[in-house]
Amino acid sequence: MRALLDTCTLVWLCSDPKRLPPTARKLLATEGAELLLSDASVLELTFKWLSGKIGLPTPPRSWVEEQIASWRLRLVPLSRAVIYRSAELPRIHGDPFDRLLVATALEQAATIVTPDEWIRRYPVACAWD
Repeated sequence: MRALLDTCTLVWLCSDPKRLPPTARKLLATEGAELLLSDASVLELTFKWLSGKIGLPTPPRSWVEEQIASWRLRLVPLSRAVIYRSAELPRIHGDPFDRLLVATALEQAATIVTPDEWIRRYPVACAWD
């Protein structure tokens, strides 16, 4: 099973795992599950940190890299295929980061672990509750 972490899922997993519902926690703890982190989430975290919308204990460069190592995440680079696919998706959601996550999940045949109801409207596998 491949599980792509939504940006908020990563933050909660690392800072307050009790915010994750049992279904999401179980999926993330499944032996053999491949946990994926998109460069889109790294970019979103960096922008939110820079604008003061999110606090991190250290700057994004070090915090994200620590989390990748700690949780054994596989980083998924943004590819042209993902960028093009994000533009080809139905216009359900206007958030470019979420559209990139949906496109990444489709390209990687992964389930997105997300509480976002807008993402769940796309034809992509989602897990949360």
